Amino acid sequence: MSEGLHPYKRVAAHDTGAASALVSLPEETPVAVVYNGSTQAVMMTTPADIDDFARGFTITEGFAAASEIGDVEIVRQPVGIEARIWLPEEKQAALDARRRAQVGPVGCGLCGIDSLAQAAREVPRVPASDLVLAPSEIGEALDALRALQPLHDETRAVHAAGFYVPGQGIVLAREDVGRHNALDKLAGAMAAAGTDPASGGVVLTSRLSLEMVQKTAMIGAPVMLSVSQPTATAVALAETAGIALVTRNRHGTRIFTHHARIGSAHVL
Repeated sequence: MSEGLHPYKRVAAHDTGAASALVSLPEETPVAVVYNGSTQAVMMTTPADIDDFARGFTITEGFAAASEIGDVEIVRQPVGIEARIWLPEEKQAALDARRRAQVGPVGCGLCGIDSLAQAAREVPRVPASDLVLAPSEIGEALDALRALQPLHDETRAVHAAGFYVPGQGIVLAREDVGRHNALDKLAGAMAAAGTDPASGGVVLTSRLSLEMVQKTAMIGAPVMLSVSQPTATAVALAETAGIALVTRNRHGTRIFTHHARIGSAHVL
């Protein structure tokens, strides 16, 4: 069985009676992100690609740039996993300012922060990019991510985040029970692979909320694609950050911000 899955015996009820069978369920494991010997955050995470998660969490939460992150040491403990990273000493003030040493629920994106200012933290505008996606590439990207979700295929209970590059398709994809965790894992995988975030767009299976836009801005990707609608707050931030927010579902394709990123597009 794949990492992050757990076999579970269930009973299925039918009109003709009941039958038992094994079903695969996703694991949730507490993962502590430890910087310079001190725990910064503990998140409930699917126990796969933990080095990507720790590296990506560091980037998307603004604790350090990819170039400032060294090796990630993964230490399995009886009650969970520690991901240990050493950051430059000059980063200590930022770590102390946003110390988050509490367990966050799996759906949590802003858990553990201790001020409203942290919830509305400013993010940089994404770097200039010549990226323009054809309308057909929106559907291509979303369909391609759907084919790269083995944990979802087994459990129907996890989210995915991928990075789409025109002409190459989805070049990286990660899954997790938490949508924020999946995006963090993608960010870490991109950093480790040296993927240029300006070359493509982030593709998600989840709704486009404020913190997902914040994390994408920290990655530096100019486009976000999803099958789910954005929040109004997410749209406002994406406009400011220079990110094209695009959805495609049964209601059609909708471009909420920076429509020039989509070829032959019109404002809806």
